[in-house]
Amino acid sequence: MSDRNTLIRSLHDVGLAAWFGGSLMGAVGLNGAAKDQGETPRGRARIASSGWGKWTPVNAAAIGAHLFGGGGLLAVNVHRVAAQKGVGASTTAKTLVTSAALAATAYARVLGKKVELASSSDPEDTAKAVEHPVDLDNARRQLVWVQWAVPALTGCLVVLNALHGEQQRPEEQLPGMWERARSAATPFITQHS
Repeated sequence: MSDRNTLIRSLHDVGLAAWFGGSLMGAVGLNGAAKDQGETPRGRARIASSGWGKWTPVNAAAIGAHLFGGGGLLAVNVHRVAAQKGVGASTTAKTLVTSAALAATAYARVLGKKVELASSSDPEDTAKAVEHPVDLDNARRQLVWVQWAVPALTGCLVVLNALHGEQQRPEEQLPGMWERARSAATPFITQHS
């Protein structure tokens, strides 16, 4: 069996790159362009909502690729997670940060959809907005914060990936596994001494 995991590693890394880069570009570039080009708050919201709406399916595919690749990497490295000191902790941290990034992304989409419906000129969207009234100013303020939380969290994932890469170096694996085995055996040796 091959030790190479190029496909799943590529899905994992390219998916994360798109998730991070797209969210950062949206928060900086798209929202900035909407602010520059929209003459009214409603116009700015329409411009930004249109761009974010076009990005949503690409972002969903990127997140799916990242999660699929991450699951594959976990499956092929389960022995290291269990046996090498530090890998379990960094994997747990990565899982928690990924969960937070997913939650922030989902919440940004919910808020974005509310802003989109409330600022739309489409009669159907306007009717939906009337059925589900929203405090537009509050939704916009929350959306600004959460749209910055996504690149912050996915940026943390990039750093954790770098840590995982360092932990995979051959000179890190054997000492890490030895340390894990030693610390697991110490209570047993102490108890039977």
